[in-house]
Amino acid sequence: MGNRGMEELIPLVNKLQDAFSSIGQSCHLDLPQIAVVGGQSAGKSSVLENFVGRDFLPRGSGIVTRRPLILQLIFSKTEYAEFLHCKSKKFTDFDEVRQEIEAETDRVTGTNKGISPVPINLRVYSPHVLNLTLIDLPGITKVPVGDQPPDIEYQIKDMILQFISRESSLILAVTPANMDLANSDALKLAKEVDPQGLRTIGVITKLDLMDEGTDARDILENKLLPLRRGYIGVVNRSQKDIEGKKDIRAALAAERKFFLSHPAYRHMADRMGTPHLQKTLNQQLTNHIRESLPALRSKLQSQLLSLEKEVEEYKNFRPDDPTRKTKALLQMVQQFGVDFEKRIEGSGDQVDTLELSGGARINRIFHERFPFELVKMEFDEKDLRREISYAIKNIHGVRTGLFTPDLAFEAIVKKQVVKLKEPCLKCVDLVIQELINTVRQCTSKLSSYPRLREETERIVTTYIREREGRTKDQILLLIDIEQSYINTNHEDFIGFANAQQRSTQLNKKRAIPNQGEILVSTHLVW
Repeated sequence: MGNRGMEELIPLVNKLQDAFSSIGQSCHLDLPQIAVVGGQSAGKSSVLENFVGRDFLPRGSGIVTRRPLILQLIFSKTEYAEFLHCKSKKFTDFDEVRQEIEAETDRVTGTNKGISPVPINLRVYSPHVLNLTLIDLPGITKVPVGDQPPDIEYQIKDMILQFISRESSLILAVTPANMDLANSDALKLAKEVDPQGLRTIGVITKLDLMDEGTDARDILENKLLPLRRGYIGVVNRSQKDIEGKKDIRAALAAERKFFLSHPAYRHMADRMGTPHLQKTLNQQLTNHIRESLPALRSKLQSQLLSLEKEVEEYKNFRPDDPTRKTKALLQMVQQFGVDFEKRIEGSGDQVDTLELSGGARINRIFHERFPFELVKMEFDEKDLRREISYAIKNIHGVRTGLFTPDLAFEAIVKKQVVKLKEPCLKCVDLVIQELINTVRQCTSKLSSYPRLREETERIVTTYIREREGRTKDQILLLIDIEQSYINTNHEDFIGFANAQQRSTQLNKKRAIPNQGEILVSTHLVW
């Protein structure tokens, strides 16, 4: 490339990527990278193998790539490969590399075609490569096979989107030429996250398999579905060539000959083929890293300052100091109390806009669920009238009474009051459940200390359960009180006198028509 400083950019990002992978986190840094996306059998594996010049990727039917493969190509005088998970071992036989990829995939995903977002890091040193880092992602599939879940298509799409949604990622969209470009799964996914086509590079494979008389000239000239970074065509080995162990060097020579001899591609032969694609990706990734570097550097510095500040707090820390442990314990318990109160009282710093939680759910139980349960207490008026009739007759015995006896009234009312018991107790159960759920949500911050979390949940939940018993006792006592004495002097009670008064007022209103009725009457008379 001519600029030694620029050539060192890709290995520098590789070191960062390895460091973050080895500690199991990304430190919230989006490192510049190229993600390879395409449907099953689109030719992704062949493109990557042509870059390396070796057969080293697993092949077969169904989903073969079931974990992301971070492939770091590094120019070197000697040729070998090494994995991050077994860095001490250098692989010179690339058949062993394939076997190790398969074994490491099965170790995490099992042998039944399951998938996992945990990447495999492979570094290949070779005199035939340019410095380049690619992430080979599982091929987009439609139909589950083996023990795959029915939603395997959506799982794979979600995994791919995790990688290509980052603004720092370039997207290598691989599409076979014998398929309509408008139906390309790779370009469809790329368009979702990169609608302007600013960071998508198109790769058209299987140009030699197109029907006679057709070509992909318009696509490769960037006239059909244009991308800012354009399209590059490649010709990979056929399945027969792969099975026959055809040398990749010979395949690259055949690819070069194909473009030079084909009338539709002859004029652009210098811009086609695997070597040109490798060189273009090297340049574009280097430029992309250079553009991303200032923001990356700034973010790293801010995180470094934050970590240094945190380290300063622990400068005089001694693990065996009991005061530190006590202070930390008190702080966590106090934080739990504050979080619980905020969730119940509704004064949280971050308001959930997706669903109700904590106090809001309890509020809904009191003002929506409880009234609904009361309304559900329907009774058959016919049965109630019959019960009232039997109660009155039974109270009178052999005599025929003139007035409705109070005892009959109380017997019927008490029977209705008892029906309130079940909705009230159910309301308590619902509120208790919400409180326990809130406790579990608040203890999520204690997940680093499982025993503390378990004990906190146990103690608080036990206390809530004790209060549940007392609350239910109070409700039952209140219902017993209501049953013990029926207050017929209450202003809301419609007794005989109140009923007579209301009936008189209603009759007066009917006797004196309002102004509107008078006008209507007059109009009818006229």
